Amino acid sequence: MNTNAVIAIHGGAGTILRASMSASVEADYHAALHAALAAGQRVLADGGSALDAVSEAVRLLEDCPLFNAGRGSVYTAAGTHELDAAIMDGSTLEAGAICCVKRVRNPILAARRVLERSEHVLFTGEGAESFAAAQGLEFVEPEYFHTEARHRQWLLARDRNRAMLDHDGATFAASSFATNNDDPAPREPIDPNRKFGTVGAVALDLHGHVAAATSTGGVTNKQVGRVGDTPLIGAGCYADDATCAVSTTGSGEMFMRMVAAYDVAAQMAYRSVSLQEAAHDVVMNRLPKIDGRGGLIAVDARGNIALPFNTEGMYRGFARHGEMPVTAIYR
Repeated sequence: MNTNAVIAIHGGAGTILRASMSASVEADYHAALHAALAAGQRVLADGGSALDAVSEAVRLLEDCPLFNAGRGSVYTAAGTHELDAAIMDGSTLEAGAICCVKRVRNPILAARRVLERSEHVLFTGEGAESFAAAQGLEFVEPEYFHTEARHRQWLLARDRNRAMLDHDGATFAASSFATNNDDPAPREPIDPNRKFGTVGAVALDLHGHVAAATSTGGVTNKQVGRVGDTPLIGAGCYADDATCAVSTTGSGEMFMRMVAAYDVAAQMAYRSVSLQEAAHDVVMNRLPKIDGRGGLIAVDARGNIALPFNTEGMYRGFARHGEMPVTAIYR
């Protein structure tokens, strides 16, 4: 039995500035990350699969309004919500994904059902919702996904006619609020290409198998129907026992163009490099060549983990078998 069981999670990356986050809000993020890690860790400790562990961790992150996935998802240009998710089993290379759903409470559970009960890999829109309904998954009214913070971000982005990924959007909203309230504290201006909101988990179980899961509410003020890297196997999510499991967060179009999640696994397989070297190369060398910003989390079959990011911050953490969870936000 493998004693290197571990789970790692992320809650998005981007321009996350200490100046725009109060101590209490920072504590809330750490608590939410800790709770998701602890839940996944319990699954692994009880002998559960890596697939079960990442499903549970991401489900909890989807239920937390602090993150841009599930409840707390950002708004489209039409003032609606469109959610995407993907999951992959490294022991079988089976995968499932859904995109552009509007009423599925936990998109990651729908993606898991696609993996387990469909011959297909990816469902979209009405087809995805019909499949989820047939599987008996919980549906909610669109208002369930609403939060005041996300709505405020959308109004700001709409007024400036630009798309805005989650955590830069939060910083921008805080900055604008401070400016409008004559706060003398300096605020870094927000570049519209520097904002990335997603959640994800990767795990290695006691049986030596890996899995990955990723979920997102998309990009603030995005065009309706836009789909990023999250539900695309190999771009936002990938898992193979022979190499590693990866979940990404960042400028989706760039991660799609680089097939970023798969590239980590491919470098390990074809260059025979370590997980750390492969992950570092993708995030720090390859993605920046096309202005790709964000990060990823990854774990290999020996329990090594990598959590690189090229932004100011990434909500992240990991929990090893029998040890206390570790969480972090800034560099």
